[in-house]
Amino acid sequence: MDMHLPYQAACEGRFSVVGFSRLAAAIAVVRSALVQKNTQIPNAVEILDAAIATVSCVRSRGDTTDVWEITEAERPSVLAGIEVAEECIGVLDVALLANTAAMLFDQIGAE
Repeated sequence: MDMHLPYQAACEGRFSVVGFSRLAAAIAVVRSALVQKNTQIPNAVEILDAAIATVSCVRSRGDTTDVWEITEAERPSVLAGIEVAEECIGVLDVALLANTAAMLFDQIGAE
């Protein structure tokens, strides 16, 4: 998934619930896969956690206002998360990412 397209849309106030969900899921899957594999990429989990927290704030605001936009102040955190996620995808195998995505979607479905 190209995470930059939904990011750009969010910066321009064209973010949708679907775009938000895909971006949040992609970052969360990479973060969880890193933890499962115990990959030692400096600060990766912390940067992804910060991006997830920021995207959660965007979601809360969007749920209330129906405006899904990443503010100027929020952009560095989300962009750093996207960049780290893309970097980490290169060291994680596809099966791990697919299994992690399935596990997270199962957890969400159970809630």
